[in-house]
Order: sequence, then structure tokens, then C-alpha cells
Amino acid sequence: MTLQMLVQIPLLGVAGWLLAQGTPARLRRVLAAWNHRGVSGLVLASLTGLVWMLPRAMDAAVDVPLVTLAKFLSVPLLLGAAIALSWPRMGFVVRGVFLVELIATCFRMGWLYLVSPVRLCSNYLLDDQQRLGKYLVGIGGAVVLILAWKLMWGRIDTGRTERKDPPIGPR
Repeated sequence: MTLQMLVQIPLLGVAGWLLAQGTPARLRRVLAAWNHRGVSGLVLASLTGLVWMLPRAMDAAVDVPLVTLAKFLSVPLLLGAAIALSWPRMGFVVRGVFLVELIATCFRMGWLYLVSPVRLCSNYLLDDQQRLGKYLVGIGGAVVLILAWKLMWGRIDTGRTERKDPPIGPR
């Protein structure tokens, strides 16, 4: 369970992110008309992530080969690539909302897996479920600390490039 949620699905998302880097400019322009300020891609990625966090979907991905294929196609294309194409288009506030919701989801799912007295996934043991819960709460806490550090002492990248040196030559 831990391996599927914290290794396999994130790696599939990274594969989609890398796949999106090779997207032709023409396709990017077509998607940009649909993906205003990155919000549509963010909603698509969030809904895809929501589906693959459900215990029933995780069980089905182990038991049913067609669902496994759906996971291996949807996570890279609908989650990883969608975020990769949307992130540069998002404003500071939208990125912040996305990251806060990521933190809240880690805490919610971690708490659920920790306190549930019964197995939520029939293919995994209760101790694996509780281990995943601990890891999710830890990941949520780590992301909070990283964002707090970044906001307090780090540079916040707004996506704009500033000219540092004055232009050379006659004015």
C-alpha cells in the first residue's frame, strides 16, 4: 500500500511531467486556450489524484488488469502532464491553494489510515495501512515546514524575469 501510494503513483506523475516537457508548441497553444490560468489542468489533476487515493481504486488496481492499465495511463497523462502544463500558468494564489490542499489531503488521508480500526484496502494488511498513515502525516508536516521556510527566508518565484544588469550600449 505504501509502495503503491508513495512510490508508484508519484513516479507515474513524474513520468507524465517529463512527458509534458516534450509537448509540441502547437499542442501547448491548443491546450492553453482550454487551460485558462492553469485552473482547468489543476482541477483535472486533482480529480485524478482523488480517484487514485480511494482505497477501492487502489484495491481494484491490484486485482483488475484493466484498472491497472487505467492507472498507468491516467496518472501520467491526467495528473503529471496536467500539472506540468498548468503550473507555469498558475498565479501565486492558485499555487498556494493547490499546495495547501495537498498538505490538507496528506493530513486527512494519513489520519484516516492511522485511526481506522479496520483495513480499508482488502489487499493490504492493517500495519501497512497505518505505516502509510504515518508517512502521509510526516509528508504533510514536511511540506508545511518547507513552505514556511520558503515564505520566511526563501525567494518566492513569481514566474517573472527581471533584468538585473542595465543594457549595454548607447541609449
